Amino acid sequence: MSLEAMRLDSAIKQKKGLHFILASVIIWSAVLVVHLSGLPILTKNLLTFCFTAPLVPLAYLISKAIGVDFTHKGNPLTNLGVLFSLNQMLYLLIAMWVYPTVPEKLVMVLAMIFGAHLLPFGWLYLSKSYMVLAVVISLAALIVGVNFPPYVVAGMMIGFEVLFSMLLVVEVRGLSAAADTG
Repeated sequence: MSLEAMRLDSAIKQKKGLHFILASVIIWSAVLVVHLSGLPILTKNLLTFCFTAPLVPLAYLISKAIGVDFTHKGNPLTNLGVLFSLNQMLYLLIAMWVYPTVPEKLVMVLAMIFGAHLLPFGWLYLSKSYMVLAVVISLAALIVGVNFPPYVVAGMMIGFEVLFSMLLVVEVRGLSAAADTG
């Protein structure tokens, strides 16, 4: 199978990672709720880190509901997608430094890390949405995060993730239709 065929296969069978984007809507919603609370900022930030932990189990459950081959072991590019995701873990070291040092900016930094990590998935999934939103989310998180409280950044992220999900649904339908006719 050629590289382009493997990319197309991955994009179709994994529905361009839609299950992870839908799971992130839930996570950013939890972040919004906690940052609207009256808890101390360090407690809010600790809970924010805790809320990111169930991403993979949530994505797995959503993958079952929307018919995604979660592990897609038949395609070697699946391991590349995992590597793209794990790379984000290294960036979380920055967020861990921000946590006690500039606690009111943690949500902004997490949003920037999330946005930036999307870029290589644009290549993997043949997706303009990933490419554009990687840049837009990162820049918007910086601008909004510098000027507004964390709950505004979390709310913005929910909006972006819902929009992103809709764009991916359109892209996946287009790929599936092209694959059916091609």
